Amino acid sequence: MRVVFLGTPDFAVPSLERLCLGGYDVVGVVTQPDRPQGRGYRLAPCAVKCCAQKNKLSVYSFNRIRKSSAVQILRDMEPDVMVTAAYGQILSQEVLDVPRLGCINIHASLLPKYRGPAPIQWAVIHGETRTGVTTMMTDIGVDTGDILLQRDTQIGPDETAGELFARLAVLGADLLLETLEQLKHGQIKRMPQKHDEATHFPMLKKEDGRIDWTKSANDIHNLVRGVNPWPGAYCFYDDTPIKIWKTKACDEIPGLPPGGVVCCSDKKGLFISCGEGTLQILELQLAGKKRMDACSALGGFAITEGSILK
Repeated sequence: MRVVFLGTPDFAVPSLERLCLGGYDVVGVVTQPDRPQGRGYRLAPCAVKCCAQKNKLSVYSFNRIRKSSAVQILRDMEPDVMVTAAYGQILSQEVLDVPRLGCINIHASLLPKYRGPAPIQWAVIHGETRTGVTTMMTDIGVDTGDILLQRDTQIGPDETAGELFARLAVLGADLLLETLEQLKHGQIKRMPQKHDEATHFPMLKKEDGRIDWTKSANDIHNLVRGVNPWPGAYCFYDDTPIKIWKTKACDEIPGLPPGGVVCCSDKKGLFISCGEGTLQILELQLAGKKRMDACSALGGFAITEGSILK
């Protein structure tokens, strides 16, 4: 089976690697163009491009895959199927018509829930206890195509979006190969999505990591997990930014306003009053410093009990 693979970030790498190991004829890999990265903003290839080059695959990058020149390149590869995994561009009907057997997408949620570009992060932020991956037929909508196969998994109570991201990437690769095998043997069944049950969430922005202390300790704990590793949860002590990396929700009601510092010492740690309950800060990062446990951080940074974090 001739496959053209379209993907960009780390999430897509296990799927591409599994295609290569599974004996599929990957005739081309399409990624987003190289982007500036790091402090020097030097152009650097994405994770999928690095994987493709390691496997000696032909790599293509289009600023706009909808352009006729890009469509012709895809046609010239004569794919039986195209696979997309977090590629980053919406495909036109002209592109979708290129492969003989259609275009299959790997999405990191149990569709129709959590459509959009950041399903893993939003599922954690919302405190979901289960999620999964879906293979679907790509159409011109955003994650609206017919469902092919799904696999679910539990979300741990302290699992971060980054940790879940890694697990779902592998689960998605497994499901992709199962989907392609069924497709190859004419056994695949398409199930239209229940669009009235759909939820859609946008790409995360840096501001989404700002902590609102009027929310419950449990909600803030979920936010901290959901925006780890990016953009990271943060707040301010006076004008000093503090990044919060690891927390524990407590039921205690301290009698301080939201954001109030209940306890802060290098022996007991850091506890903050919330709209409901108290949040224990286990790991934090001060401006210009490394991430560290709260007790160690407080040994060199004084926060006053009763003061308010914002």
